[in-house]
Amino acid sequence: AIEKLSDHQFENYSFKISYIPDEEVSSPQPPQRSRRGGHSSRERGSSPGGSSQPKQLDFPLRMLVPTQFVGAIIGKEGLTIKNLTKQTQSKVDIHRKENAGAAEKPITIHATPEGCSEACRMILDIMQKEADETKSAEEIPLKILAHNSLVGRLIGKEGRNLKKIEQDTGTKITISPLQDLTIYNPERTITVKGSTEACSSAQVEIMKKLREAYESDVVAVNQQANLIPGLNLSALGIFSTGLSMLPSTPGTRGAAAATPYHPFAQQSGRRRTGSSAYLSSLYGAPAAGTFPHQHPLPEQEVVNLFIPTQAVGAIIGKKGQHIKQLARFAGASIKIAPAEGPDASERMVIITGPPEAQFKAQGRIFGKLKEENFFNPKEEVKLEAHIKVPSFAAGRVIGKGGKTVNELQNLTSAEVIVPRDQTPDENEEVVVKIIGHFFASQTAQRKIREIVQQVKQQEHKHAQGAAASQHSK
Repeated sequence: AIEKLSDHQFENYSFKISYIPDEEVSSPQPPQRSRRGGHSSRERGSSPGGSSQPKQLDFPLRMLVPTQFVGAIIGKEGLTIKNLTKQTQSKVDIHRKENAGAAEKPITIHATPEGCSEACRMILDIMQKEADETKSAEEIPLKILAHNSLVGRLIGKEGRNLKKIEQDTGTKITISPLQDLTIYNPERTITVKGSTEACSSAQVEIMKKLREAYESDVVAVNQQANLIPGLNLSALGIFSTGLSMLPSTPGTRGAAAATPYHPFAQQSGRRRTGSSAYLSSLYGAPAAGTFPHQHPLPEQEVVNLFIPTQAVGAIIGKKGQHIKQLARFAGASIKIAPAEGPDASERMVIITGPPEAQFKAQGRIFGKLKEENFFNPKEEVKLEAHIKVPSFAAGRVIGKGGKTVNELQNLTSAEVIVPRDQTPDENEEVVVKIIGHFFASQTAQRKIREIVQQVKQQEHKHAQGAAASQHSK
């Protein structure tokens, strides 16, 4: 490939090709991480950093700019962009080759929040100046790209967050509809109209909200790690499929150099130390004794997962090979219930096993549906899962005035439905429905089971207290 592409002519450009070994491609900041020596030097490089977690999170600002202004942003011999990156201490990727012929090109800015804002303001100034000089009279809006799973929290309940930003900054903000999401772009476009100054102020507030949402997702990942001790996610092979992530920043360095939204994607399967290892326990079994309160035998859980009827064959595999392998791999019992009728569009997969087995089995099923194209490329794989909870705990899952269930939905970005008028089954249990992509669904399942566990413990204490008072009489 190198021989064939070197000096190849394309649109008046001549290619110059160089080879970058994988181990040299590392996170863009801080610079010491990309030294020679593969994982070990990167690990050493990442540990001494500041101890406060948010500093370790590189949350880039992604912008869309009209293609006609890209040249002005880069400047003659790249001087403008060099000056911009130097002044703002940022790393700026302009994805010129992305979506050939598109009217707009994405720009990714890696920097501190202040650096991102300063770089954004400078880019807006450059575009405005260029528009004035070329007599393009129209106002140039600021367009920020944000992953779909963060946008709901930016908008806020009944649009309150967005309205407040508009009022405080004197801007008009619109967000692209869900239908516009494509395989190239699981991001929504946030368009801000107003003066350069107003747009810059709005950008600061928008990024603050998005960053908060992202950081709370990282905390949720952390909780996931603690809820399922010893879970080795790197062995699951599901990252590229059912999980929600930012598209890796396209460019010569590929995904490793980018900062994916999904925090798993960046790390190797080795154990990390230091504060930057906020997902370390997902990557290798924690040391013995880390979780002294775990039950020696984890509780068996039952989850009913609904898959498209036409996907049943793919999950079962030839002569049942795939489903057998899946059950062995996950350490779970996996059965497919008979169809409810000849025209049923969904079939129920009954998964029985402890939390880790649930995680593995469900993860592989989400992944398989994506691989086999049962969801079109523009869609994220979202499935409905049903779990049963004791009827006396259902109220706690809902919370006063629906408070708990709303918080659950905000935290996990899954839809959680507790039907109010259910008749409990013979075991005095009711069904909770969870609809969402894999990671959202998992986090919601764990949270709900946590609530049920707390309620059961309280009931147990009450029962013991009542028995003791009876006894003392």
